[in-house]
Amino acid sequence: MSLLSRHRILETNATLLLIFSFIVVTIGGLVQIVPLFYIENTIEKVEGMRPYSPLELAGRNIYIREGCYVCHSQMIRPMRDEVERYGHYSLAAESMYDHPFQWGSKRTGPDLARIGGRYSDEWHVQHMRDPRDLVPESIMPAYPWLEERPLDYRHIADDMRALRAVGVPYSDEMIASAVADLRAQVDPDADWEGLLSRYPKAQTRNFDGRPEITELDALIAYLQMLGTLVDFSTFQVDEAR
Repeated sequence: MSLLSRHRILETNATLLLIFSFIVVTIGGLVQIVPLFYIENTIEKVEGMRPYSPLELAGRNIYIREGCYVCHSQMIRPMRDEVERYGHYSLAAESMYDHPFQWGSKRTGPDLARIGGRYSDEWHVQHMRDPRDLVPESIMPAYPWLEERPLDYRHIADDMRALRAVGVPYSDEMIASAVADLRAQVDPDADWEGLLSRYPKAQTRNFDGRPEITELDALIAYLQMLGTLVDFSTFQVDEAR
């Protein structure tokens, strides 16, 4: 019996097709999954990465709450046009403390993986008030209430405990200092020594220019941090891609 005839039998017999499909899928799954049990960590650790500071974490929560991830990705693909526009392609380690990660599946607006430091705080404030003041063709909705709404950070330590339960290395000291660190990061007159020892490269200032701590303070702190923790000058971009 020829190979073609045997293949025809498999195609015309639903039960046999189901059995052999299951066998193939099982073998393929085992080949992919079994090696992971022998690897301590599937994500290569990169110098500079750290958990979010309490203020950055609060800003990330607002970013997710407002649905920013629907229109903005946070993953730069390793292709020349992406790298030339946005910067170094994204590393897996940059999302190691994200639960859930913010890679995204579409871009109505630009990728935000390297947005940190690209624009001033004042630019972000005006952009949230009315995006078309800065980008006339923008279809992004305005978020003016963010600078009017006081930031509710009563449960920020609980958020950190929950993240620690899924692997984010928040220490007892970090959790105990959560509220103080959040207030200090946005206070220009605060003593930042403890904050910066726990969260290196945390940016410390009044982000939206208002005396009270607002949701916009937290969101801008989060955006200004994105892509700033890793020193990409130590990585070589593959120009052939």
